[in-house]
Parts: sequence; C-alpha cells; structure tokens
Amino acid sequence: MKIAITSSGPELKNEIDPRFGRCPYFIIYDTDNDNFDAIENSNIRGMGGVGIQSAQMMADKGVQIVISGNCGPNAYRTMNAAGIQLISGVTGTVDSAIQEYKKGNLKPTNQSNVEPHSGLK
Repeated sequence: MKIAITSSGPELKNEIDPRFGRCPYFIIYDTDNDNFDAIENSNIRGMGGVGIQSAQMMADKGVQIVISGNCGPNAYRTMNAAGIQLISGVTGTVDSAIQEYKKGNLKPTNQSNVEPHSGLK
C-alpha cells in the first residue's frame, strides 16, 4: 500500500509539514516493500486550488492514505472522491509517522481539519 506524508524535506528524518496543498515535498512510502520516493510539490506556489491539485497528484501516484498536519475541505473532498483516506493532525518526523501508522496508532479522519486557504502565508 502506498501512503503519502507531507514533508518539509526529501528525507524520512524531515518533519511533517503541517500544510497539505503547500507542503514542499510528499514522501510516498510503500508499506509492501519499505521503499520511498520524495516528490517535490510542484503546486506549492500556485495561486489557488493547490489542495485539489495536490490531491489529484496523490490519486495519480496510486496513494491510498495521506498523512498530514492539516487538510482543507476542497482537498479532503477530492481525496475522498478518489478513495484516498486522510490522517490529519499528525506532527513529528516522517519516519515516526510511518512507524506509528504501521503500529496501527494513526486512524483516518472523516473530515478536513482547517478552513479553505489556510495554508497561505
């Protein structure tokens, strides 16, 4: 199974980025073979709709679970429509999130946890 974690950098030791649509990287981790790819988020500087675009990117990559600090309603609806589950409110390193997920300590949510456009700085 492929899970994606929003990350501040391209390594497992990096911190989870609290923003879904505007995170610098997505770490896509394959739980079947313990391999990962770091994908630079091309949507980070978009003017609008970056959550939806990032959610579509996750669907295109075959991701089934997204782990992030926060996720807005438009991105959540897009992921939900694509059959992707969201685990939000997660902090710490990417590696620690993967380990907690494998232990069964992280559970999917059934809604977004921030308002639209909250990732803008």
